[in-house]
Amino acid sequence: MNLEALLEEALSRVTDSRCKEAMRYSLMAGGKRIRPTLLFEVLQGYGVDPNKGKEFACAIEMIHTYSLIHDDLPAMDNDDLRRGRPTNHKQFDEATAILAGDGLLTEAFHLASGADLPAEVIVKGIRILSEMAGPDGMVYGQVLDMNEDPDSTYEDIRKVHKYKTGCLLSAPLMIGAVIAGQDDATVNAWHETGDCLGLAFQIQDDILDITRTAEDLGKSNSDARNDKVTVVKLLGEEASRRNVSELFAECRSRMNQFRGFDSASMIHMVDQIEARMK
Repeated sequence: MNLEALLEEALSRVTDSRCKEAMRYSLMAGGKRIRPTLLFEVLQGYGVDPNKGKEFACAIEMIHTYSLIHDDLPAMDNDDLRRGRPTNHKQFDEATAILAGDGLLTEAFHLASGADLPAEVIVKGIRILSEMAGPDGMVYGQVLDMNEDPDSTYEDIRKVHKYKTGCLLSAPLMIGAVIAGQDDATVNAWHETGDCLGLAFQIQDDILDITRTAEDLGKSNSDARNDKVTVVKLLGEEASRRNVSELFAECRSRMNQFRGFDSASMIHMVDQIEARMK
């Protein structure tokens, strides 16, 4: 599946403008593409043609990219570097960056609504996408993160990660299950798996932030600059590493428990995520 070509094709339908240029600048800047790949992996594990999820996969990556653009803004984390390049508002300007994020978010739903799938599947998928990305999901996590208490506990930080990171990792798993014809209980179980993966991923990020340079990571370390409370700060590096290992093990265990699902390829992907250095 050539995701880069799919994203380029999706952008080609957008009217040429400075906003489109800024949208493309961030969307096509590379990145790990974890979220769309998770959707393809779910479909493959259930024996479904991954092409059936291509519109939703692109939509999820657009929403993820919009969230990064807005997260980097001066009003949020005020970061200068993303994916080894100047952040969107540094490359263009703040107003254009805001509009680029707005454009990617809106175009994501336009793209998903045109998927070649049964109408009831599209509606379920869009409902999941809007819930996971919106004020009950990722946006809620961002609100919690912005209003962090200096006395935050481990459970407080877990809650931030559950929404800010976990929701957009749950979305592709849940949507993949919907496209594969799974029942609501199974879709909810994939949601819980995404929460677990999101927590592991974010604590791993916190560890990388203190052990790798901005040049290594290709992004600014605004958490250190803004003196944010992280799991590493609360538990220490060694305990945090154990926590990450346990969480990734739990993810694998959950993936092995789904009926009619061949988890081998997805577990290999989880292994690669756990071994990442950026």
